[in-house]
Amino acid sequence: MNIQHRGTEDAEFFTAEEKKEFFTKYRLLLNSLHPFLEKEDVGKMKALMQRAISPDCYGRDRNGINGLLRNIDTALIAATEIGLKRAPAVALLLYRPVMKNLISLQEVEKIFDSEITGLIQLLLRTSALYARNTAVHSENFHHLLFSFAEDVRVILLMIADRLCLMRMGRRLTREDDRLRLASEASYLYAPLAHRLGLYAIKSELEDLSLKYIDPAQFDYIKKKLNETKRSRDAYIEEFITPLKQRLQESGLHFDIKGRTKSIHSINNKLKKQKIEFEGIYDLFAIRIVLDSLPEREKAECWYVYSIITDMYQPNPNRMKDWISIPKTNGYESLHITVMGPQKRWVEVQIRTRRMDEVAEKGLAAHWKYKGLKEDKGLDEFLASVRTSLEEKDSTPMDLMKDFRMNLYKDEIYVFTPSGELIKLPQGATVLDFAFAIHTGLGSKCVSAKVNGRNVQIKHVLQSGDTVSVVTSPNQLPKVDWLNIVVTSKARVRIKQALREESAKSAEFAKETLQRRFKNKKIEVDEAVLMRYIKKRGFKTVTDFYVEIAGERLDPNVVIDEYLELVRKGTETHDPADVRSAGEFIATPSALPEEKAGGKDVLIIDRNLTGIDYSLAKCCNPIFGDEIFGFVSTHGIRVHRKDCRNRAEMERRFGYRMIDAKWTGEATNAYPATLRVTGRDDIGIVTNITSVISKEAGVNLRSLNIDSNDGIFQGNFTVMINSTGALTALSKKIQNVKGVKSVVRLGGY
Repeated sequence: MNIQHRGTEDAEFFTAEEKKEFFTKYRLLLNSLHPFLEKEDVGKMKALMQRAISPDCYGRDRNGINGLLRNIDTALIAATEIGLKRAPAVALLLYRPVMKNLISLQEVEKIFDSEITGLIQLLLRTSALYARNTAVHSENFHHLLFSFAEDVRVILLMIADRLCLMRMGRRLTREDDRLRLASEASYLYAPLAHRLGLYAIKSELEDLSLKYIDPAQFDYIKKKLNETKRSRDAYIEEFITPLKQRLQESGLHFDIKGRTKSIHSINNKLKKQKIEFEGIYDLFAIRIVLDSLPEREKAECWYVYSIITDMYQPNPNRMKDWISIPKTNGYESLHITVMGPQKRWVEVQIRTRRMDEVAEKGLAAHWKYKGLKEDKGLDEFLASVRTSLEEKDSTPMDLMKDFRMNLYKDEIYVFTPSGELIKLPQGATVLDFAFAIHTGLGSKCVSAKVNGRNVQIKHVLQSGDTVSVVTSPNQLPKVDWLNIVVTSKARVRIKQALREESAKSAEFAKETLQRRFKNKKIEVDEAVLMRYIKKRGFKTVTDFYVEIAGERLDPNVVIDEYLELVRKGTETHDPADVRSAGEFIATPSALPEEKAGGKDVLIIDRNLTGIDYSLAKCCNPIFGDEIFGFVSTHGIRVHRKDCRNRAEMERRFGYRMIDAKWTGEATNAYPATLRVTGRDDIGIVTNITSVISKEAGVNLRSLNIDSNDGIFQGNFTVMINSTGALTALSKKIQNVKGVKSVVRLGGY
């Protein structure tokens, strides 16, 4: 590509070092793509990009990274490390000029084809979403995942872009950019790379994430690995030498080497097992890669297995056979653990050259050996993702949970009575199996026979089980089924069935109530009925009719209370009515995030102060609470130590949790919600709000009340400055006549 003619503008666009780097990588990219490009592609690309070489299009971002250099880097990763070819590479290089309106989509389609413009449109969509914020709790996250699920190449291009940026991490001058990038790579892109079989990229993303999120731990493990390298290499040589001789004597052609575990993997083991570095015995694995003919692959792998187990004692509990039944992402390998010299356990991986390439490059190797169209596992994965995304009532967090459910870490293989193989995630139940076969079978499932033995629908399946589902025409999905299943397909189908059943019940109850009104010759005023439903505390009309359908609300009682409301004429000023949900100032979820201020100070990670933070909505910490910090994509969020989400955060993102504590004076006001339960009495709300209004420095922000079967329950959100003040307020509310209990929400 000739950019010399741009003169002084070119000098501003590239530094001398960047210019050299660009042309080196550009040539590497063309060499990689050359067999797949059409005759005129290179000339067309040059002509279009000549128009786009400008700071306005490929200018530096806020961290000083040149946009064109980043795009070339990403395209090179996509082509050489992932295996993407013509259309994705061209789309990646042209989407920014299209975004900047220097080139139109119509022009690109005329010069190239609709496949490239389709990919550009998806890249533009994901780019726009990132600009608007794609944090997991953002609604935009739903649309981002949909873009991913629409074309697998978009996932691969975004993985390539994340890896490119992570490798440039040292150039990121802004700490918040590094943390956001590292967190996103850890919770989304590394699992995606794993699911698509890109193990080398997955490991690198995880290691780089740890490096930016917890640099001290990363450096500690790296230093320890360097310190033990000499003794580790010596042991690997001691293990390999006699084995290599035996394999050579058998006439096999192979490579054999030791491979050290990733830093991220070692860190997980240190945390999970709560041991010191010296306590990890499996820092490395031995890998044997055979040069085998396709028809001899399995036989030769098992032959090597027999040689190794003749020489070293195997551990039968730690054998994994992914040759007979490969993983969904195509991974094939035979893993065994044997007792090596010095009585040390050693993991040995046995695979062929083709299997090794599939393991390292994932989809790229699939395309090389089979072609993308034959990748049934990938199609199933994308179909299940789309199913989750089409669930209308799912929140962004539900979507993320379901999305990650599809990134199966471990799989089991079970059989139908006819011998068909069904792949499920580890922990799947009979109910998951039934829904995996067919939605109708899952909805009517009452039990099953596993290996000829009767079991319940919640029975957890194991690899090798043969499962026969038992159904009943009277069975219907139940809410507690959502706690039994682990697959997103089952969850989505159960939710859909519950909604449909609820709608049917509500419609039947509505007809029943209308018939009762008609029998009593009462003409219903819809406005009054709606006011009555709201007065009863129902959030939706459907909820009201569902209560009638479930016989928890008597239609005759409804009619009597409706007539009483009609007799009162216009809408009453009953305190309990006025202060129903949504009619008092604001709801807790609508409150703005509380930021640091005043004289109270938060100490982060032992001794840091003055760091921007926000208070988590799930537990609403206030001054005086025992707290911890959590590094999110929006900076540090502060949670109570008894937050109901803490266990899940520790399990999945323990490395992002940091120490925090309050110091200084309690001067700021924080939201806290008290759940008050007591005897249903028309004056109880007035008495409670009176107590709150008399407390100095306490303001009532919102309340939501409900009553059922003579029991009153209300959520009162107040602005208060400390746990001490909250405890005092709780005691005073407890003394109100009719109050049974006062509990603060947000904890376990």
